[in-house]
Amino acid sequence: MEDKHVIPIPPEVLAQAQANIDATLALLAPYLLPLTPTERHDLPKMGNKTLSFVEKAQVYAHQYPQLCPSYLDMNAFDMDMTDATGLRKVHIAAKQLSDNIDDTVMVAGSEAYQAALVFYNAIKAAAAQHIPGAKEVYSDLRARFPRIKRKNEE
Repeated sequence: MEDKHVIPIPPEVLAQAQANIDATLALLAPYLLPLTPTERHDLPKMGNKTLSFVEKAQVYAHQYPQLCPSYLDMNAFDMDMTDATGLRKVHIAAKQLSDNIDDTVMVAGSEAYQAALVFYNAIKAAAAQHIPGAKEVYSDLRARFPRIKRKNEE
């Protein structure tokens, strides 16, 4: 991995980004349908592979209305396709944004953790040399230091 570093994001930029996300959520809220994990699992999915099938079926259903079953609501079919394809574009952009934010949080967190480790090791050495105040700081940080449990400790 090439050496990547996070640059400081001004608080006003973060506030504006949050306000835009909040506005987007509020704008779309009346149209969005949150699902439970079970509901998500149980639904048949339209993905990249099935999109062309669904699009072609919709075209044929309009070309050959005599072949459509009476219980197929074409208005609902058309509305669902419009929503699915329209939201798909928004979803792709939001996913890219989410992935980029996730990556940046990971890099920033890694850099902060590495800086904390540098300080921790310096305090540990200072405490071993009985430098005033170092023992208390080291003890506090040591209690918070995440330890990996070994299998025989469980």
